[in-house]
Amino acid sequence: MKIINDFATSPNNKVAFTIFKHEEQPNSLVIILPGAGYTSQAPLLHYSCGIYFSKGYDVLQVNYNYPREFIANLSEDDFYSDVESVLKKALEDSTYSNFVFIAKSMGTIALSHFITKPEFNNAKSIWLTPLIKRNDVYNALLNLKTKGLCIVGGIDPTYDSSKFNDIRTNKNIESILIEGTNHNLEFDNDVLKSIEAISNIMNNVVKF
Repeated sequence: MKIINDFATSPNNKVAFTIFKHEEQPNSLVIILPGAGYTSQAPLLHYSCGIYFSKGYDVLQVNYNYPREFIANLSEDDFYSDVESVLKKALEDSTYSNFVFIAKSMGTIALSHFITKPEFNNAKSIWLTPLIKRNDVYNALLNLKTKGLCIVGGIDPTYDSSKFNDIRTNKNIESILIEGTNHNLEFDNDVLKSIEAISNIMNNVVKF
């Protein structure tokens, strides 16, 4: 395995990224879009990376890691530009033709934008606690034309039962509601139940 740590420069920011590469470059890449405070090293994304690397995919982690005060003033266009700068740099001279996106929370804002791009029109996508109260994320899931997996927590403040039920009508998406889990898809004050929930989620990622 080869690990590349680098950064890309957008008009407004420098964005770090990490690529985990196999010795012989495959044609498949998984792209990780973390949450605002939920990094690529947090359980759901860390284990998802391991699953896809073991499947033969290279792994690209977009590590924007914005400070809280920075996020408050971050526009959608600047966020898209930051992610796009990483994708352009990481994918230049590559031969990838098969893509999977895995996004958590804030990362689903970027995913809702990039999943419609021609270069990713066949990409599969995993949406972990998507911000479905936002119209862009909601509409992206409602109209998703490729295979998707959407997992939400029942007591997550970003969960909306009406919009989630609408998303469930999209036959391209496997939609999973985990009752009693929070925005991290864990149970408050119950470590063992949280570990079990994460294990079940990873089983769904493996099957996906």
